[in-house]
Amino acid sequence: MADNNSACQVTMPPDYPSDSPPIYMLSAPWLKGLQRQELCGYLEEIYLENLGESVIYLWVERIRQFMVEHDQAREQQDHHQITLSLASCKLEDETEDLTPCPKIISGEIISDRKSHFQPHLAAVKSEAHVKQVLRKLYENKKIANATHNMFAYRFYPEGSSNVNQNCEDDGEIHAGSRLLHLLQILDAKDVLVVVTRWYGGILLGPDRFKHINNAARQILVSCGYICTQDDKGK
Repeated sequence: MADNNSACQVTMPPDYPSDSPPIYMLSAPWLKGLQRQELCGYLEEIYLENLGESVIYLWVERIRQFMVEHDQAREQQDHHQITLSLASCKLEDETEDLTPCPKIISGEIISDRKSHFQPHLAAVKSEAHVKQVLRKLYENKKIANATHNMFAYRFYPEGSSNVNQNCEDDGEIHAGSRLLHLLQILDAKDVLVVVTRWYGGILLGPDRFKHINNAARQILVSCGYICTQDDKGK
C-alpha cells in the first residue's frame, strides 16, 4: 500500500450508527493537504448516503481503494519522469538537425473527472522531424510535467514506398498502440499525433481510451487528415 506505517483508528460512540458517525483518526505520512481533505470528503459522503447504517466496512474499502489509486498515480508519475529523462539524454546525444522544426498544432482540451486530454499534431517526413517535435513539446513545462504524453506517427520516407511507423505509451499502457491503430485504419500519412494527459486523481477506466481516441480524431479532422461527411458533400 502507500506506506507500511499508514493506520486508521476508529472509535464508535454509544449512539452509533443510529445518530452519530464513527470517530476516526488517520495516520499516514504521505496523506497531506488536499489528499487528506479529499479522502475525508469521501468518508463523509459514505456516511451521509448510509445514515443509520454501519459504515465501517464501507470506509475500510474506500480507504483501501484510495491508497491503491494513490500508488498507481505515483508509479505512473515515476515512470513518466524516467521516460522523460531517458528521452532527454537520447535527444541530447543525437546530432542536431539544422532543418526547422515542423509546425505544431494543439487541439481543444477534453476534460472528465479532473483529468484533461489535449492533442497535438505535426506533419513529419522523418525520424528527425519526430524528435524535433517531441523536443519542442517538452520545452513546454506544462506538457513535460503531464502524467502521460502518448504518441504515434506514420510517414513515408522520401523515395520509399514503405511506411515508417511507431508509437509510445509513456506509461498509459496500450494507449500508443491504439493511437497507431487509429492512424492505420484512417490511412493517415506523414503525421505525428501526441495526446497529453493530466491525471486528476480519479480512475477513468476504459473511458480514458475513448478520450484519447476522440482527442486524436478531433485534431486529425481539424487539420484535414480525415474527410468528414460535409467535406465529401462539397
